[in-house]
Amino acid sequence: MIRPTTQIYSNYTAEDFHVWKTLFDRQMEILTPIVSESYLHALKVVNFRNDLIPDFTEVNSTLNDITGWNLHVVPNISPQRDFFEFLSVKKFTATCWLRTFSQLDYIEEPDMFHDVFAHVPLLSNEAYCNFFKGISDIALEHINEPKAIELLGRIYWFTIEFGLIRENGALKIYGAGIISSNGETKHCLSDASEKINFDVKKILTTDFRTDILQDKYFVIESFDQLYNALPEIKRELESLL
Repeated sequence: MIRPTTQIYSNYTAEDFHVWKTLFDRQMEILTPIVSESYLHALKVVNFRNDLIPDFTEVNSTLNDITGWNLHVVPNISPQRDFFEFLSVKKFTATCWLRTFSQLDYIEEPDMFHDVFAHVPLLSNEAYCNFFKGISDIALEHINEPKAIELLGRIYWFTIEFGLIRENGALKIYGAGIISSNGETKHCLSDASEKINFDVKKILTTDFRTDILQDKYFVIESFDQLYNALPEIKRELESLL
């Protein structure tokens, strides 16, 4: 299927709006008590609602005023070089198409609900954005080294995608891969998975699978902790090359 490379808002169908609302309502019902307060605040900042598919023009205006970030529409997952190059100039690559109603629970490739609902709100958080850009800058320094990109992929996976955060003594969710997944949201805080304090060395030596619910999650204390870990990430990465 040919995916759009530009968001044309008038092309969204009644089913698209129904899918967005259904996914939004279902996720917010279970996320609200267990997702990071930073995410809930950010959701209001970017004005995401259940009855409206986000308009990228409006989202870009909001993000640009706060952190200087923007969305760049792509048809599907970007090649690694493109992805990191866009991140390095504060552009997050996002799809603008939605899964069908029959795909509510599982879709192989990331759609707009994952890219936008899960990732975009926290692009209004400065510390989170600084870490995101920092990871991309390190990646670009090693973009022609497959092993380095593989190792950085572990950092990305266990933070941006599947990270947990400790807030007021309680474990909360901030990773986009959890936020957009009904099953992962219900699973991640249960006793069925291991919770590990954020540890750069351990993350770099921990493999993961993309086709199962995760069996371990790393816990940060704050987004500032992630940003402040960038020199250690760079140093430990280079020691493994």
